Amino acid sequence: MEPPRFDYGDEVRVVRNLRNDGTFPGEATGALLVRRGSTGVVRDIGTFLQDQVIYTVHFTDSDKLVGCRDRELIGGEEPWVPSLFEFGDKVVASITLGINGDVVAAKGDPGEILKVVRDAPGGVAYHVRFRGRTLQVPETALAAAPGEETAPDDETVEEGAE
Repeated sequence: MEPPRFDYGDEVRVVRNLRNDGTFPGEATGALLVRRGSTGVVRDIGTFLQDQVIYTVHFTDSDKLVGCRDRELIGGEEPWVPSLFEFGDKVVASITLGINGDVVAAKGDPGEILKVVRDAPGGVAYHVRFRGRTLQVPETALAAAPGEETAPDDETVEEGAE
């Protein structure tokens, strides 16, 4: 097991949406607990199955204490690139996508996000599965599938706005 990367009192940022796996009291299983991009403070450090470091993080904006795996966190001061989609989201191509002139996904074709690539040249991109093929697609070439919602990572309110 790797030693803990964070210590008590460290500010951390969660890199994916955290949902209730059934162990968070008072919330339905699958309910969103903390949105990706949120920051919190490490309050406790423990282990799960003797091989995974688990941090208890206090997310002060929502006043929730949530257990987080090491891979779900980065340092609070590390660069964070917001994205519209995350793993498992249903999307549609907003333009026709092709490889070497062959159409792989027509505009409007449905796909599913397999991976978020935050450090892609030119901005956020995704590995998206379209009709049995996986493509790396820039965020600008995707839209939420009908009935799906997207939400920015960090909701900001202009100072003085109501």
